[in-house]
Order: sequence, then structure tokens, then C-alpha cells
Amino acid sequence: MSALVNFTITRFAFARDRMIGDSQVAIGECHVGALELHTDDGRTGLGFFLNLFHPLPDRVELERAFAREAMAGLRGQAPAGLIHRVSRPRGGNNRPLSHGFGEAIEQALWDLAAQQAGLPLYRYLGGTNPRVRAYASGLDFNLSDSDYVKFFAGARALGFDSFKIKVGHPDLAWDLNRLRLLKEAVGAPSAIMVDANEAWTPKEAIMRLHAYRDAGHEILWIEDPCIRDDYDGLRQVSEALPFTQINTGEYLDLAGKRHLLEARGVDIMNVHGKPGDVLRAAWLAAEYGVRISLGNTFLEIGVHMAAALREADWIEYSFQNYNHLAAQPVQFDKGYAIAPDRPGHGIVLSDQARREHAVATVAEGVRPAPPAPIQL
Repeated sequence: MSALVNFTITRFAFARDRMIGDSQVAIGECHVGALELHTDDGRTGLGFFLNLFHPLPDRVELERAFAREAMAGLRGQAPAGLIHRVSRPRGGNNRPLSHGFGEAIEQALWDLAAQQAGLPLYRYLGGTNPRVRAYASGLDFNLSDSDYVKFFAGARALGFDSFKIKVGHPDLAWDLNRLRLLKEAVGAPSAIMVDANEAWTPKEAIMRLHAYRDAGHEILWIEDPCIRDDYDGLRQVSEALPFTQINTGEYLDLAGKRHLLEARGVDIMNVHGKPGDVLRAAWLAAEYGVRISLGNTFLEIGVHMAAALREADWIEYSFQNYNHLAAQPVQFDKGYAIAPDRPGHGIVLSDQARREHAVATVAEGVRPAPPAPIQL
């Protein structure tokens, strides 16, 4: 049985092709680290960690932190055993690893376990169909109206027929205008979703969704209408909107997701992050008959979980032009994401990206934005 022996960290920093964000934040740069875990039989598992708002530390410091905090507990261990290990930390040990290493480790371990089984990750997880319905998400709150229209028209031209837009502007007329512009850009979509990113109180959410409907806009789901752990408020929204589903839960840990389900404040559970936590959240949701959707995962690794879980109906795709980092990125076809049919999760760092886009230190700044899938 193979065992973990070493690791490599590669640090990337580059400008995004557009200002992404929502009613609360605006983000113009991508700061991401690639973690590769190596085994004694020559395999490599890949995972990612990132900081949405600030540069990551220099690569040397990241390596020092990972070696100190994580590698000592990984070295000599079998990846397939680690992904199923249940730990119950206490006291001072009950804290996350620095810099988001925890999620990157899990992605790399699941990658390695599936590689060693000789299976694509979705099949290792019990899935049979690699195709998952995808919706185009613009992260578009900060785009001008003209760029917003160009973006969604471009997504429609690429075969997407379901779309999620950002709402939650203080002015209801702004939201209604964006819904109108979406239909002008894409025609008659199969589904429209809206995401408020916790902008409203429960009463405001109810009023907004009624106003959208009165203006002729049928909304498949409203995402994160109010504060994430206002379980009673989310139930209030759900009960008041029989014509729209509530999609939420992405910001909650597993305990929070359980409280949300117990409160009956969710119709579609939004999951992403550590593969093991995604599976646990999906199993928990299934206990309540609640469907799930996969939110954004770096380089769409989450397509494997979506393809494997019977409760998963959708995966989000936000055109976050980082495909240049992968030798073979996840492919899309007529509005469906296709899980790679390669052992593991199938994502390998591009040699060209290592040479041309890696940035070892904060002082080097950020690389220019890579070519965008949709030109604004």
C-alpha cells in the first residue's frame, strides 16, 4: 500500500478578467495555492487553497507552515485511510489549519485514493453518469449593465440555458432592471435563480420575491436571502414563498446545516468545500428529503461529487478564468458539466502554468489576467 512521503506548493496570483462579487463584496484578483501530495509509488494528488481578498504569504512561508502544521501527520499514511478517518480534536487542537490547507489536503487525498483504485473520482464515489446540469453564474453585481448583458449573452452562446444573477441592491428597481436585461440577453431561459448574499431581512426577502413575480419573473430559487443562521427567518421565507425554492447553507458548517434542516428553512442545500463534508451534508439532506446543489469549487473539482450524489441536481459555473492552470480542465457541453473520465479527479497542474504564471513572493505582485472565456 502506498504512503504519503512529500509535498509541493505552487503559488499563483493573477488579475481576474472582470470584477467579481455580490451585494457585499468586490474581488479583482485571484490568490491561489496548489498543493500536491506525493506518494512513495510515484503518484501525485492535487488540491487548492485560496484567499479571496488578500495575497497569500510567500511560497517559502506556506511551505514552512504546511510542514509544521500538516505534513508531520500525513507522512507515512495511506491516502485511502486518511479520507475516512474521524478525528475529534479537543481544546487547543480544535482549530482549522492555516491558509485553507484543510480543504486542499482533502481534495488531494480523495484524488490519490481514486487514482489508486484506478477510477475517476465520481465512480469511486459510486456515480455512473458523469454529466451534471450546470447553470451560468456571473458573480455579476459589480458589472455595468452593458458588460452584464455581454456576459450572459456569451454564456447563452456557449450552450447554457439556466442562469443565476446577483440581486440585493438597495433599490428594487435595480434588481428588476437586471432581471429584464437578463431576458433580453438570453431569450427565454429554462431557469432563473437569484442570489442576494444575505442582503435582506426575512420580510424584505418575501417582499422582493413577490415584486419579481408581479413583474413577470419566475424564479427557481432565491439563494441566501437573509442571514445564514437565522433559521426561523429562513423558514419564514420558505413558508411565505410557495412559488420559489430557498437555496442556502453554503456558509454553514455541518452542525449549522443540521440546524437549518431541522428548522425546515431550506429547499435546496448549497454545498461545496471539503469532499468529505460535501458527502456528509448530502447524506444529512437526504434524511430530510432535501435536494442539493454544488456551488463553486476551484477548477470545478466538485463536479465529481455532483455526479456521484443522487440528490444533486445542479452545479454552478462562474467563468472564473483560471482554466489556464489545468492541463485538461473540466469540460462543458450544452449546459452540462462533464466529470473527467481519468483516474482521480482528473485535474493536473499545467507545466506552462508553473513556468509562466507561478508567483513565489508577494513582492512579485500579480500576473495579468489570462484570456477570458467570455469577452466583455
